[in-house]
Amino acid sequence: MGRPGGPGRPHPAVIRRAPPPAVSDRHPAHAPALARRAGQAPLNLSAAGTRTAADRPGDPPARGGDGARQPDLGYRRICGELTGLGHKIAPSTIWQILKAAGIDPAPRRAAASWTQFLSAQAKTIAAVDFFHVDTVFLRRLYVLFVIEHHHRRVHLAGVTAHPTATWTVQQARNTLMDLGERTGDLKFLIRDRDAKYTDAFDAVFTAAGMRIITTPVQAPRANAICERWIASARRECTDRILIAGRRHLHHTLSEYVDHYNTHRPHRTLSQQPPDGRAHLAPAGDNMRVRRRDRLGGLIHEYSQVA
Repeated sequence: MGRPGGPGRPHPAVIRRAPPPAVSDRHPAHAPALARRAGQAPLNLSAAGTRTAADRPGDPPARGGDGARQPDLGYRRICGELTGLGHKIAPSTIWQILKAAGIDPAPRRAAASWTQFLSAQAKTIAAVDFFHVDTVFLRRLYVLFVIEHHHRRVHLAGVTAHPTATWTVQQARNTLMDLGERTGDLKFLIRDRDAKYTDAFDAVFTAAGMRIITTPVQAPRANAICERWIASARRECTDRILIAGRRHLHHTLSEYVDHYNTHRPHRTLSQQPPDGRAHLAPAGDNMRVRRRDRLGGLIHEYSQVA
């Protein structure tokens, strides 16, 4: 045997290995399976909004991210869809690609979270809750309200210094009358375990076809939408006004609820109020804006002048 670098054998320092083949950065181990074959169109999974000549005129444009809209697609279903597009890839290769990308199996991806469940059922859910306001004379008043989850529409049920069970039942009846035809769309009512919510209170809503859902003990986040509205009402209204009595508080909250339902924008509603907003003309140089003061100038509403 010759020595390294001797006759018949090149020195190890001059041995040059062939460069590795260029592969995809995302899934390098599976690039051969996704490579373009002779006479076959390349597979471009990242192109969004593309259309081919074979698309019919009435078809909607393809959109990116459709996979996130179908979390129930497993690797065998994806293999079938790709086969229909003319790309034959082994199901095991697709499984390895999904595993390398950290994507769970289809049954786990298809399971809806609690937030997704509430969003899907929002049209059928309403919630009720109490909150208190202290007057300038150191008296505590209690406010009962109902809020619809879907549109965030608030209904002021009543204000009292002595919230008894009988008073609560009567306000429940009045609220159902105010809801009118919208009651038929509501199927669930969320409330806490306050002793003022008696069986007679629940019977008022169950007679209208609604199911009562009680929140766990000391779990305000279970009724988070009500808690969020209470924080907004206090921050924007009651904490900035000296309340003299029950009638004063009822008038103040009625004004604020009307502002909340008809004008105040909401991020959840794409910056629209719960009751919607009239069609606005595009903003221009000659646009005139009108300001409306509510609650003595505490709240301002801005609108276009027709």
